[in-house]
Amino acid sequence: MTSGLQGKTAFITAAGQGIGKATALTFAEAGATVIATDINEDALAQLSSEASIRTLKLDVLDDKAVAAAFAEIGAVDVLFNCAGFVHPGSVLEMQDGDLDFAFDLNVKSMVRTIRAALPGMIDRGEGCIINMASVASSMKGVPNRFAYSVTKAAVIGLTKSVAADYVAKGIRCNAICPGTVESPSLQDRMRAQGDYETVRNAFKERQPMGRIGRPDEIAGLALYLAGATYTTGQAYAIDGGWTI
Repeated sequence: MTSGLQGKTAFITAAGQGIGKATALTFAEAGATVIATDINEDALAQLSSEASIRTLKLDVLDDKAVAAAFAEIGAVDVLFNCAGFVHPGSVLEMQDGDLDFAFDLNVKSMVRTIRAALPGMIDRGEGCIINMASVASSMKGVPNRFAYSVTKAAVIGLTKSVAADYVAKGIRCNAICPGTVESPSLQDRMRAQGDYETVRNAFKERQPMGRIGRPDEIAGLALYLAGATYTTGQAYAIDGGWTI
């Protein structure tokens, strides 16, 4: 695989599983030195054998831990903010604590890492930030995803704001907006609803392509954005046609 990531350093959150893990492997294959972070050290252990991947336990809810991680690593070329959580429920069913947690993990964690990564990018005159949003956001109303959709809409706004503020400094900031993608967390949510096969079929049926997305497909878009040097401030849907 050829890519402009040769000699680049990429910092990825939630890299222990799912999209984050697939992207860490894809970036490493494309020549990047990858800093794969996650709060789950056991999950990260599966990546530790990769020569160009360095694993680092990181709680993105902890301001001091995020600042310390970047102080140790130094400047990075690509930041991929992948950490997030899906709360079920409507506005009437949601607990206030759910919304607070969703904002902290889905939005404020990105603010923490962006604040830590930006100075080094600005000093070098270039940098790429990729934020994980969702089509369940300002793109599309999805039932029973109130806290998730509100915070993922905020990620799109955050992305455009950072892009506008720093475009003249050589910084690009884009968002990836997946539909339903295979992941351990999706499997957990399906099982939690009782009839696994019925729930899984319902997820498939709402995708016009008739299937659930794969993590490596999202990683492919992240790789493209890492090298898309004339693209910034955009929110890219990758959803099997859900938002057609």
